Amino acid sequence: MERSSDPITALTVDDLVTALKAAAEPTRLRILVLLGAGELNVKDLTLILGQSQPRISRHLKLLSEAGLVERFREGSWVYFHISDRSPGGRLALRLIADVDTQDVQSKRDRDRADALKRERESSAQAFFIAHAADWDRIRALHVAEHDVEAAMQEALGSGPFKFLLDLGTGTGRTLDLFADRYARGLGIDVNQAMLAYARAKLTRGGHAHAQVRHGDIYALSLADRQADAIVMHQVLHFLSDPALAIREAARVLAPGGRLLIVDFAPHTLEFLREVEAHERLGFTHDSVTTWLRDAGLNPKSVRDLSPQSTATGDKLTVTLWLAERIDTTRKTIGQPQARSLAGSGNFEEAR
Repeated sequence: MERSSDPITALTVDDLVTALKAAAEPTRLRILVLLGAGELNVKDLTLILGQSQPRISRHLKLLSEAGLVERFREGSWVYFHISDRSPGGRLALRLIADVDTQDVQSKRDRDRADALKRERESSAQAFFIAHAADWDRIRALHVAEHDVEAAMQEALGSGPFKFLLDLGTGTGRTLDLFADRYARGLGIDVNQAMLAYARAKLTRGGHAHAQVRHGDIYALSLADRQADAIVMHQVLHFLSDPALAIREAARVLAPGGRLLIVDFAPHTLEFLREVEAHERLGFTHDSVTTWLRDAGLNPKSVRDLSPQSTATGDKLTVTLWLAERIDTTRKTIGQPQARSLAGSGNFEEAR
């Protein structure tokens, strides 16, 4: 390992002392351990740790100033996470790696965090159950779906694909959309009501080469590097840990394979949290591109589909991110696709 990758040598003496002082407090160390498992906001941490909001905010302020955690705003909420791209973040990860996973307090914190995540995601699932039959209509309320689907077809390419995986398949619409481009299609979803609807829809469409299956998007029951095309259509904003879902998708993506993510750009429609169980109010180009790189993928393009302005202001911009897993057995892999995307005039190269 090169010396510059060592978190301690990447910090000045003063910065290192400040960081260690910030971490050397029981509650702040507990916060670091929790953030090491995923992003959380102040409200989450108050519920998990059983402390007041001002106290938690003070701890987070000290951790942020010491460079151990990063904060980002999403609508009226502020989330915190540990970034392994900064010296302080790498130091934080190194510190919490030595915390005993069987420590009673750490285990209790982890159990509470898991319970909170399950509660939120069960809320999303309850919404899916209530709206399984009209989910396609709900999507159409936010953006012109035919424009999104055309952009998806352009981005993913004509294939043909041996195995296309649709994560968070919902009604199975993506499997239907790409049915002529894959030999085998599989949709994964955690909600049984959605799966029942998708099966009926695919049967009516005559897509015998497509199946749907119950599964956990965070822990897919698939071997490494199986799928040569993966689609995540309007899934990330329902998840507590979208970065983890991207890493799991990357795990099953074959060399030379393509991952297409379709989701909302950042917005401020807070009612979507309550009305439609959205965990996240959209994503920036950089956030998803960073997650893709961290998962070992090569971002290829980003495209925004901005709707026409409306009097009610209820239309949302949709963003498409395309990434590939480099095929190390072929030196020129991805070059023809990159040129065709750039030449279309619709996509910008991911940076």
